Amino acid sequence: MAPKKVCIVGSGNWGSAIARLVGFNAERLPGRFEKNVSMWVFEEEVDGRKLTEIINTDHENVKYLPGRTLPKNIIAIPDIAEAAADADFLIFVLPHQFIKRACAPLIGKLKPGATGLSLVKGFAILPGGGIKLISDLISEEMGIPVSVLMGANLANEVADEKFCETTIGARDSEVGSDLKLLFQTENFRVTVVSDTQTVEICGALKNIVACAAGFCDGLKMGDNTKAATIRLGLKEMMKYGDTFYPGGNASTYFESCGVADLITTCYGGRNRRVSEAFVTRKKSIVDLETEMLNGQKLQGPETAAEVNYVLAAKGLEAEFPLFTAVHKICIGELQPEKLLDSLKNHPAHQCLMPPGA
Repeated sequence: MAPKKVCIVGSGNWGSAIARLVGFNAERLPGRFEKNVSMWVFEEEVDGRKLTEIINTDHENVKYLPGRTLPKNIIAIPDIAEAAADADFLIFVLPHQFIKRACAPLIGKLKPGATGLSLVKGFAILPGGGIKLISDLISEEMGIPVSVLMGANLANEVADEKFCETTIGARDSEVGSDLKLLFQTENFRVTVVSDTQTVEICGALKNIVACAAGFCDGLKMGDNTKAATIRLGLKEMMKYGDTFYPGGNASTYFESCGVADLITTCYGGRNRRVSEAFVTRKKSIVDLETEMLNGQKLQGPETAAEVNYVLAAKGLEAEFPLFTAVHKICIGELQPEKLLDSLKNHPAHQCLMPPGA
């Protein structure tokens, strides 16, 4: 079997961190993967130099992952069609808002038999309203099967080779085995499950909960309240999965993609950080995103809006009070201090004890 060619579609903070893992494994497994890994880079100038030139000569993404070297077999390419040419595996890792536009040049041009892997957290907005999974969007647009990777993986910590776990959702077991080989290292441990939809919705919904955690921090509500917020957020994540994507495995929520990613995002992620600043600095989400994220995009508020559209259309806002409150706080319809009201009257507290309990 010929070695498989890998292309990384995206080169931000997370994409560059992933490139360190993929480049390392592609080079050490020459029988399974081609040594050189192409990485599509949205071209921009940094201190008068093209970012692709900097990556290919200095082997560092100085804008999005400064201070960490990239493997020399990571080849930055500004033309997405050129980067993806003849690729067997396409790893999509860019903000979900940009997927459709960025990938349009690839339609009809991918290698027969190519497969995708989405690391994109969020949902795609449908033109007529509603949402769909990013993996489904990519699959439909590109005409390829798409697996997903989600987990408790803060990019800078992964780049610094701190121990962590991740979850790959792959329906095809052979593809899952290849992807595990491509990503797993001594400090980046991979579990493969077939429950792809649950893996993916966890990666999107946890950002809404992280905003609520950030509001808690900004209001100095304390650790007990924040823990309750995280637990109730997980309950809503699971209820959302059962309601809109039935048939998932409840155990998937206890993989890295679920509870672990939720915890790390609620303590260390940018959605939590910006949401805390939203309370303490009294600035808009848009202004804080510009000031604090160095060109990165915030996922939580937009995902909350996308989810709220669906909940409101189906009359389900009252069944998801935390998700609903986060959305209303982000758009200015609700004061952050009112978050507690959604927690105190949460449906999770209305469960009746079984007879004899």
